[in-house]
Amino acid sequence: MNELRFDGQVAIVTGAGRNLGRSYALLLASRGAKVVVNDLGVGISDTDGRAEAPAVNPAIAVVNEIRAAGGEAEISTQSISDSVGGQGIVQTALDAFGRVDILVNNAGVVRQGPIDDMEDSWCHDLVDTQILGTINVTRPAWRVMKANGYGRVVNVSSGAAFGIPGMSVYGAAKLAVVGLTRALSLEGAILGIKVNVVAPYASVRGNGFGRFKASPELADWLSPAQVAPLVAVLAHTDCPCTGEWFTVGGGNVARAAISVHDGYMEHSHGPEDLITHWGDVVGEPADFRLEPAGAFTAARRMFEGFVAPT
Repeated sequence: MNELRFDGQVAIVTGAGRNLGRSYALLLASRGAKVVVNDLGVGISDTDGRAEAPAVNPAIAVVNEIRAAGGEAEISTQSISDSVGGQGIVQTALDAFGRVDILVNNAGVVRQGPIDDMEDSWCHDLVDTQILGTINVTRPAWRVMKANGYGRVVNVSSGAAFGIPGMSVYGAAKLAVVGLTRALSLEGAILGIKVNVVAPYASVRGNGFGRFKASPELADWLSPAQVAPLVAVLAHTDCPCTGEWFTVGGGNVARAAISVHDGYMEHSHGPEDLITHWGDVVGEPADFRLEPAGAFTAARRMFEGFVAPT
């Protein structure tokens, strides 16, 4: 098929100075997009947030790399953690290029540890960047896309959204991004805006992955380059879906889903009834159906036999 191109389109990629965000920005730019490379240039820590900042904001190097290859790019150093910063990021795109077609909500901090050790500030950092940060940039970008009748939003979740010990608050925020994506896809359907979410699996900053210790081989296998092609597809005019959730990494790309089954239905039941029918409550894997955005299978089941007053 023909090469997927983004000529004439403007993309914003948050947290694009390093790692995954950098890969997204470079691929979109290589396919013709004009890119706003957003990054605070702060130190990155996967635990408590205490890390030395680089001497020079790495977003500058990404912008220079895009320009050296003949592309167009602009740097943004505003923070996603408040609405003023979110508006500023979008305004950078408007001032430089006059429009916004694509938003990749990639930026966000990581804080992890046992739930009883999580400090208040760590919890706020996660909520302020992972969920509110996504909202803070999406709202002003959405207004531009709505006015133009077109847009693509790619949100970034994580495998931690499925549940990982020691990453409970981070995982909760990342699962919230999935819920936000599904709702936004319904709002955007009549506006020409498609919204999807990816859960990348990547080895960056020298970290290990599960039982695999950090190594050059692991970093190569789970490189950001394995994730960027899916982001490009979801950001493209020909994106084939909206409201979907994907896991991606190591060469594997797969749809993830929320599912439900019929369960046990008896309007007047007590705790003993539930214990007796527990097999019906939990079901078998074959009983579950995928729930696309906007589906309310469980609600429909709950109202079986209900007669509304006339």
